[in-house]
Amino acid sequence: MNLILSIDQGTTGTRSILFNSKGEEVAKSYEEHKQFFPSPGWVEHDPSEIWLKTLKTIKDAVNVAKIEFSEISGIGITNQRETIVAWDKNTGIPLHNAIVWQCRRTAGMCDELKSSGYAEIFKKKTGLVLDPYFSGTKIKWLLENSEKIKRNLADDSLAVGTIDSWLIYNLTGNHVTDYSNASRTLLFNIQTGTWDEELLEILDIPKHILPEVRPSSDKETYGDTGSLFRESIPVAGNAGDQQAALFGQNCFDQGEVKNTYGTGNFMLMNTGDDAIYSDNGLLTTIAWKLDDTITYALEGSVFITGASIQWLEQGLGILEDKSELPDIMNTHPSTEGVYFVPAFVGLGAPDWDPYARGIIVGLTRGSTREHVIRAALESICYQSEDVFKVMSIDSGVDISMLRVDGGVTKCSPLLQFQADISNVLVQKPVITETTALGAAYLAGLAVGYWENLDEIKRNFLIEQEFLPSMESQKRDELLDNWKKAKNRSKNWIDN
Repeated sequence: MNLILSIDQGTTGTRSILFNSKGEEVAKSYEEHKQFFPSPGWVEHDPSEIWLKTLKTIKDAVNVAKIEFSEISGIGITNQRETIVAWDKNTGIPLHNAIVWQCRRTAGMCDELKSSGYAEIFKKKTGLVLDPYFSGTKIKWLLENSEKIKRNLADDSLAVGTIDSWLIYNLTGNHVTDYSNASRTLLFNIQTGTWDEELLEILDIPKHILPEVRPSSDKETYGDTGSLFRESIPVAGNAGDQQAALFGQNCFDQGEVKNTYGTGNFMLMNTGDDAIYSDNGLLTTIAWKLDDTITYALEGSVFITGASIQWLEQGLGILEDKSELPDIMNTHPSTEGVYFVPAFVGLGAPDWDPYARGIIVGLTRGSTREHVIRAALESICYQSEDVFKVMSIDSGVDISMLRVDGGVTKCSPLLQFQADISNVLVQKPVITETTALGAAYLAGLAVGYWENLDEIKRNFLIEQEFLPSMESQKRDELLDNWKKAKNRSKNWIDN
């Protein structure tokens, strides 16, 4: 029994999943890692902890499947994208905690770059906006603020990369990334497919510390695991988590859209070989590179969605278990006017306001914990609708179907509310671990485990569909009130 191993390294934890040729899960293992918040708005992870827990999940999944490492045909990797790690390339020792994509420490740096007139050149070359979300200013901050990193740079022993690069280095010893992850750094020209000398100069980042950029499905492979396991296994597929989810959702054709409901929400549309630039706050990004062909995507990134549910559990302590959520939505069909804007680290697309902050509005004496919890769930759908609306405008496509995945999709009433508020058919596939599945597909295609995309499509199945049923007048009223609440989060000091 030959299988494909997928490593899905996310914001809150790492899972390793073994897939068979039908794209079915055979075994998986999951481990959470610690979150560090050294200052308000700052978020960090321990790279060594991430690697050790990745290694543990791999071994645990193999043990659960009761297979030998020799039965693994290839390894695919998918990762939290913009998070940055710096390490000593000679010893493999991290030089600083990873700076996480959610971290806002470089907001002032981004403001300075904007005021210096650089916003348009970054957008034109990278498809991105100048926001602390992306990796470039995080790397610049490390180079300016860490004495260890300064010494390693001077000694020519510094390596910097996104989490995929860190994992590939530990698996193979090679310093490599793929086109999708490179396109999230503010340093990669998505038209030429190269690290951009002008952008590197603006941010004062030397190119030699960055990884080699390779196709997302690499027939030459990124390297193999050598003696790390009992058998040497090729690492052959790699993509940022949201691009991997687009691939795992079988959105291979231009105009197809998926939405991942995780710590944040990420909606992507396949735009084929056309890099569409947004006038409404969406990102233009590389979806993947297969052989010699680059496929592009439009993306709307929402920073806090599932993380707001975690906050209700661990921060406020008003939610005991996520299994309660469907019942709460079913027994409380309305928030009774309560709106929750979870702008804990600012707002992402389409607003891009790093200074917005979370608020709950519309509370009355009759408001209950259930109303607040439902408001948090509805906020996930409202934020997705904000992205969905402008994606249709920018692409010129009348989007009629949305494929969904991620942990929150276990809550069926939420998916029905998404269908209602966006007035669109929502499809949930049988296999919801589509991020890991996408990475598996990319690796499997590279090593010949799957012959082509048609073979993959034949095994893709939809488990559930949600049709819109809300009256347009009610939809418009809810969206208007949401807009008012969001505006208050953006002007919370003035108001």
